[in-house]
Formats: sequence, C-alpha cells, structure tokens
Amino acid sequence: MESKTARLTILIDPDKKKAFEALCASQDLNSSQVVRQLIRDYLLKHGIDYGKAINNPNVKA
Repeated sequence: MESKTARLTILIDPDKKKAFEALCASQDLNSSQVVRQLIRDYLLKHGIDYGKAINNPNVKA
C-alpha cells in the first residue's frame, strides 16, 4: 500500500453510490479500496507507471 495519501473527491449519483457501497461491503471491501484498485488498473491499462507519472511529459495533470 502507498505510504502517502491524497484526497480525491468525486460527485456520483446517490443510487449508484448506494449500490456501489453495498457491493463493496458484500465483498468485505470498502469503497476506497475498490476505487484505488480501479485507478491502479486504469493506469496499468494505459501503460502508466504511476511512480514515474509526475516526470512523464505524456501524462497530463
């Protein structure tokens, strides 16, 4: 797990949030764990080494 954290705030439809949290709970996970995994998977899918993304000119902030 990462040693430092940063906050990411998103807006989501309340019904989707409720369904997402229920699904996460049914898998004994919390929503933050699942979102972090989704982000890691998305970065990997696009070939981004998130440890080096800050110095990559092809990654737009």
